Order: sequence, then structure tokens, then C-alpha cells
Amino acid sequence: MSMIAHLFRFYLTKAQVALVIFLLCLGNIANAASLTVFAAASLKEALEDVAGRYQAQSGTKVVLSFAGSSILARQIELGAPADIFFSANVAWMDVLGQKQLLVAEGPVSLLSNRLVLVSNRDAAAVDLTSETDLVGLLEGGRLAMALVDAVPAGIYGKAALQSLKLWQDVAPYVAQTDNVRAALALVTRGEVPLGIVYATDVVDGMDVSIVATFPPETHPEIVYPVAAIAEGNVAEARAFLSFLQTDDAQDVFRAHGFQVIERADDG
Repeated sequence: MSMIAHLFRFYLTKAQVALVIFLLCLGNIANAASLTVFAAASLKEALEDVAGRYQAQSGTKVVLSFAGSSILARQIELGAPADIFFSANVAWMDVLGQKQLLVAEGPVSLLSNRLVLVSNRDAAAVDLTSETDLVGLLEGGRLAMALVDAVPAGIYGKAALQSLKLWQDVAPYVAQTDNVRAALALVTRGEVPLGIVYATDVVDGMDVSIVATFPPETHPEIVYPVAAIAEGNVAEARAFLSFLQTDDAQDVFRAHGFQVIERADDG
């Protein structure tokens, strides 16, 4: 055998080995467990923390997509590849349930929250009653809120203002955003003096302070249901849902300010 032939066979063998290794790597990537979670924007930091712990324990890659619950629900309706939907209210979860897009066991109501009025100033506490001059507190500015007829935080906020008989006067001054974090950003940047967000949206170190908490009786109960999508990776989704209900995960949610809803089987 000539030297050239020998070298050709040698390098061909190396190339074949490299190809086999490459194909094996592709197979491992394809077979690696993964999970896509569509979640309300207000869950961002808490769910990132929980998902990181789950990924470390299980080896399952968790991909998180955050937006307003209404936007996410519509995307799932249109066939977006989600395995889990974690909504900030029951209504958008029900929309998917009615269209038979959820697994048969349906959603789990996992978390609750509080609705607050925030300011980017060193403002005094506000007593929210039907006598509150909310328009006067704006001092010519706007009130930041998530979309009041679509996004849960905005829906809760509008209901609270209506209950307090403040909505009619303040409605012309509302600056609506796609999600609650966008409303918070307007306040943080000083573009508006006040905003309505969740208590969990306000974290230490922000240039934002809570000036009032809306009485819970002024708005529907804030509930975060979570469910597996019927056309998604149901086995992996169910495993992650089980983890969300463990003490470990729930302690993380509590640390981020959420209230965990007690289940009937918890006694």
C-alpha cells in the first residue's frame, strides 16, 4: 500500500470517528429533557429561582418565557410550543380549558399576591378610600397600569378602583402597558408618578416605594393557576408541576413575597 493510500485511510478513519462523535452529540442534545414554561411577567424572579433549582436536581432544561397572561394564552391558542402555562389569573386559564388545550386534570391554583400603589418619590402613605383624591396625587401626571381589560394586574387594578369609586375620575389619566412589569418600569424611570402593580414586583434596591395596599375585598382574589398543556411534553410538565408544589419550591415563592395557597389535601 502506498503512503498516500495509507494516509487517506488514516484521515478517513479519523473523519468517520469525528462524524460518529458529532452524531452522538446531536442525539444527546435531541434526547435531553427540556421544558418550556409560559409564565406571567410578575413571576419572573421567583420562577427563575425555582426553575434553576429544578434544573439542577432533575437535569431537565427549563426554558422560561414571560409576558402578560393574556398574550401568552393567545400564543398558546395559536399553537405556540409551550408545555406549561402559569397564569396570573383564573380567567385566562379558563379560556384555554374551554378550548381543551389543557391536560385532563386541569390547573392547580398555586399562589396569591397583593395589589399595591407605588411611587418613585419619597411619598407619604396613602389611605385608599372613596374619598382619596387620586387625580390630585398624580399632580398632572399619569397612573401606570397593565392593560385594564386584558392583563390580570390591570383587571384587578381597575376592579379595585371601581370598588373604591375612583375609576371614573382617574381613567383619563391611566397609562396602560402590555404587562405589569412595564407599568412598574414607567414608575421606576420617573415617567409617571404612580402605578398599580403587585407587591412582589417591588424589591429591595428599587427606586420605588409602596404607598398603599389595596384592601383585598376591593378586587377579585389574585390567584396564580398553573397547568400542563395537552399538546406539550406532558410527562416533563407533570414532573415540574409536582416540584412546584414541594416545600422547597414553595419556600422560594414565599421568599419572593408570594402567598402559597393551601390545598385541601394539605389538611
